[in-house]
Amino acid sequence: MAGNRPTVRHRVSSGCEWRTAPLAAACMRIDFLGLQAFVAIAERGSFLRAAAHLNLSQTALSHRMKKLEDDLGLMLLIRTTRSVTLTPAGLELLPKARLLLDDLTSQFEHLREQAKSHHERVAIGCLPTIATHHLPRILAEFGALHPDVSVKVYDNSAMEIAKLVESGAAEFGITTVAANVWNLEIKPLLKEPFVLLCPKDHAFGRSKSVSWAQLGATPLIRISPQAGNRVLIDDALGRRREALNWRYEVQHVHTAVGMVAENIALTIVPKHAIGFSTPAGLAAVGLRNPSITRTLGILSKRGLPLSPVAAQMVELVRRHMRRMK
Repeated sequence: MAGNRPTVRHRVSSGCEWRTAPLAAACMRIDFLGLQAFVAIAERGSFLRAAAHLNLSQTALSHRMKKLEDDLGLMLLIRTTRSVTLTPAGLELLPKARLLLDDLTSQFEHLREQAKSHHERVAIGCLPTIATHHLPRILAEFGALHPDVSVKVYDNSAMEIAKLVESGAAEFGITTVAANVWNLEIKPLLKEPFVLLCPKDHAFGRSKSVSWAQLGATPLIRISPQAGNRVLIDDALGRRREALNWRYEVQHVHTAVGMVAENIALTIVPKHAIGFSTPAGLAAVGLRNPSITRTLGILSKRGLPLSPVAAQMVELVRRHMRRMK
């Protein structure tokens, strides 16, 4: 069964040659750089023109040809002061060398196209409040720069975004700065305060700020404990949070905002979670004693650089965040 023995391929230290041979048999080297030099000389009939084509010195080109001929144990070219002539062995090798190099070039081009298509799509994570009110402007600007790049947005909670970035499903996330995961890093962009959202005609609507104690028995809408905002508020208030009248609980900020608009109750939201401007008929009132803030940032895989298109999107996010301050 000698004819069915498996073949192994070895990369040589030069990085330019492969050795192919049956197991337990002597290896035969395929010198691709030498073949490239040989084809260039044969097609141009001159060491000078071939060296210019390959961006090599004539000395380097001569070394490559000598090495190829030494490896084969055959003379492929006859070089005189005026011309270069192929030997019979050279004439026999030329069409085969062309075919081999053409096939190798085609394979490299195919791999380059694969790499290019890989970067024509970017996936990101983004907090729902930012995705609703701010991400559309960022994506519009990004789309104008990269009309052929598709974007997948995971508008999830901070906890879910961390998992998506860690798994590689998202290249980066626009999220809150929280406890770091060992293989993730977050770069802060913006600190924003939490505000009380209420109708303009409410007693608090005419105030510049109110204290948490003033809220007293006022009916409030609480966001789900799955949301990072809820955790920040609970941690800042401590036991005082139980003295507040949390009459309703919802899963998303926009649901709470809609309920406030209907004068059902008031809610606590990050300042920029409602967009650049407060919804019509509502007022965003500052909170004190304590004042609570959250920090937004870019979450990414530690030590793993972003793709060029993702890096450009991050820069657009940074510019947008600067306008939000």
